[in-house]
Amino acid sequence: MNRFAKSRDKLVPVPSDALIPQRDIDKSPILEARHLGIEFGGLKAVDDFNLTIGRTEIAGLIGPNGAGKTTVFNLLTKVYQPTKGTILIDGIDTHGMNTVQVSKIGVARTFQNIRLFNNLTVEENVKLGMHNQIKYGMVSGILRTPNYWKQERIAHERAMELLSIFDMESLANHKAGSLPYGAQRRLEIVRALGTNPGLLLLDEPAAGMNPSETVELMENIIKIRDTFKIAIMLIEHDMNLVMGICEGICVLNFGKVIAKGSPEDIQSNPVVIEAYLGKKKEG
Repeated sequence: MNRFAKSRDKLVPVPSDALIPQRDIDKSPILEARHLGIEFGGLKAVDDFNLTIGRTEIAGLIGPNGAGKTTVFNLLTKVYQPTKGTILIDGIDTHGMNTVQVSKIGVARTFQNIRLFNNLTVEENVKLGMHNQIKYGMVSGILRTPNYWKQERIAHERAMELLSIFDMESLANHKAGSLPYGAQRRLEIVRALGTNPGLLLLDEPAAGMNPSETVELMENIIKIRDTFKIAIMLIEHDMNLVMGICEGICVLNFGKVIAKGSPEDIQSNPVVIEAYLGKKKEG
């Protein structure tokens, strides 16, 4: 039996015909993407993408290489502006917003390629993630007013609290660039949590990790969801991770959704199997 199965909830339908975990049925979804699309030079990179994520759901976005998964993340975080469609974050229409504004309303992400400030300490990297919650102005910072020191103390305590999720408090004063690969991956997730998101987007969080690190990551993703009561959506090629902890899975191929459902639904879906393995030749 899947050791993570008890952390997953049954998917149930909501009025829009979407599926979300049963525990979220009485709450408004954290994400609603409706008919989302983007074109690059006439090429439809993402076409008519629809997805609803429950407020505490762990969701997976999977598909073959080049399917458009990272493009979806870039649309949700406004790295790209959609050519068409609507994105609602906690019921707020993000039309016209930029990446900073979307971060402020509760979307955080990590990247395929680690993007840490290697010459800053671990704690300083986490504090940078908390920039949208700093409550002192430039003058207070320059003059080092009592409010500045108060806010700095609060930021330090919050950073250490977040680092404790991954037992990284002892590394707070280490340079980020000196950390092993797996620890850098964990630090990037901690920094994203520093923005206090309602939706955390993880782009291939297990990339480069060995099997024991991946299992630990799975445990920590569940821990983050349960501790902060947030939704987590991940792009991942490690199917053991995806099928182990994701409740709802959306499958992309050539920019279009070809399947949505529970891990069990996706694993047995012939369209998904064909997209990954190709159509068998008739002989």
